[in-house]
Amino acid sequence: MTRLSSYSESERTHLLRLPCPEFKSTPYVQAPSLVKLKVAVISTAGLHLKDDRPFGFGESDYRLIPSATPASDLVMSHISTNFDRTGFQMDLNMVFPLDRLNELAREGFIGGVADFHYSFMGATEPQQMEQAARNLAGIMKKDGVNSVILVPV
Repeated sequence: MTRLSSYSESERTHLLRLPCPEFKSTPYVQAPSLVKLKVAVISTAGLHLKDDRPFGFGESDYRLIPSATPASDLVMSHISTNFDRTGFQMDLNMVFPLDRLNELAREGFIGGVADFHYSFMGATEPQQMEQAARNLAGIMKKDGVNSVILVPV
């Protein structure tokens, strides 16, 4: 993980001055008990299947990743020069903790793991991803997903 102290003063100042989106409200819902959760993973690591189209700069859509996909079939096309891919290369669960979720489901801590998971390109303005995220939320709701682990990269 990169820390702000690792950057030059001008880069650090630039990053600290970037605008953060503000929302009119903060929706709150009561979460189901853990044993009733059906969990999906959403990462911003720019992950996709080897046969999928790679992410382009500023791309705002997502890629579908079936739950049974082996790590060897995933590629990371995250394009930020500031992004360290070492963790991904050592263990996919650093950016896409599907193995850990499956363990939790097998041990009965959570109700289940979704059949499909998703990855966005993290080097994109969040506002540009809003429409795709709203569409994805509807798809997951239809699939019975009631909890999501967001893995910002």
